[in-house]
Amino acid sequence: MTDMLSRPGARDGGSHQAPGPAQPTPVVPPRPVVIAAVVGAGACLLAGLLACAAVAVIGWLAATFGGASGAVRAGASVWLVAHKAAVTLDGSSISVAPLGLTAFLGWCLYRGGRFTARISAADRTKDLLTAAAAFAGTYGLGALIIALLTSEGGLKISPLSAFFGAATLAAVAGTAGILVESGAAADIADATPSGLRDTVPAAAAAMLTVIAVASLLYAVLLAVRFPRVTGMLELLDTGVVGSVVLFAICLGLLPNMVLYFVSFLAGPGFQLGVGTSVAPTGVDVGNLPALPLLAAVPSDGATPTYLLVLTAIVPLLAGAVAGLVVARRGMAAPESEALGWDAFALRGAMSALLASVGLLILMLLAGGSAGPGRMAEFGVASALPAAALLGAGMAIGGAVAAGVLAARRPADGSPEPGR
Repeated sequence: MTDMLSRPGARDGGSHQAPGPAQPTPVVPPRPVVIAAVVGAGACLLAGLLACAAVAVIGWLAATFGGASGAVRAGASVWLVAHKAAVTLDGSSISVAPLGLTAFLGWCLYRGGRFTARISAADRTKDLLTAAAAFAGTYGLGALIIALLTSEGGLKISPLSAFFGAATLAAVAGTAGILVESGAAADIADATPSGLRDTVPAAAAAMLTVIAVASLLYAVLLAVRFPRVTGMLELLDTGVVGSVVLFAICLGLLPNMVLYFVSFLAGPGFQLGVGTSVAPTGVDVGNLPALPLLAAVPSDGATPTYLLVLTAIVPLLAGAVAGLVVARRGMAAPESEALGWDAFALRGAMSALLASVGLLILMLLAGGSAGPGRMAEFGVASALPAAALLGAGMAIGGAVAAGVLAARRPADGSPEPGR
């Protein structure tokens, strides 16, 4: 690190220092790695807990029963469920994580990881590994303690599942923040072969394309059935304060619904209870809970034909986007002239398969149990077949798009058009 030295004289008319050795500018010394990780993880834990507790207390203010302590416990339980902790309420399992809240917690942990790397100035491999381990361990231990304190009466929470769920999320998001802030992420990217490095942004583009189309379809269906939304709101009659809590619940579960519609576009569809099915081939759900998010679910019976067409078009479109990203990034590399169209087609297919793995993980996280009886099965029951169908379509689209673009590139040394 280069020290910033003060000059002997000021050019702005300020006071001049006496001639002599320049004095170094004070530099804040870095904090020990473990202490920095503990502080960063603790701040993330408190931020998430306070946010959940605040929403729960607002709901308690709108209710006519229960106490403030019960509301705080409910908020802590939701925080633990967002980490996929095993929560049991009166003998019924609740494991559907509100992925909107999970994403918020992941963002906090990412920022916490960057904070840890910044105040510790960790740059060696050993220090980075220590920071990541201490960060994840502290966050997981905090979740374990909260699970022990929250479990009471009919509410039971597995401390081990709370620890492993929270530590895993902290390890993924926190380590990403540590690597980015320390510059290690850029070093890893530079050391990765260009072919493999280009598949990651291409896979991300394919995933975002599928999710964007599913979001658009969900928004259109929700707009078409907006009278059902207003009818549910009138039925619930939550009032102003209750509406704030209901909005927070819907916001937390919105990514789950979008991922359900991703599986819908893949073909297998999803379920909203035991014995139910929502797929392009038909819908059988019966009566649904009065949750505005569920108003977009099609009515029982056959679905429109255009939905079947989307199941074939969307994967190919997402694959074509991945192939476009691979081709543009690959052809900009210095060694692109030595690669044939088949190498680009292989990269396009690889990025599509990587995207299908990412979508599989998200669909698995979106499901679970939402309560007793019929509510015991929610989400994508056939997540693996859905991801496989999406991966096959995206692989075809990615390979064709990347291969065609690479084959049509101008040959080296060919005259430019118009000459």
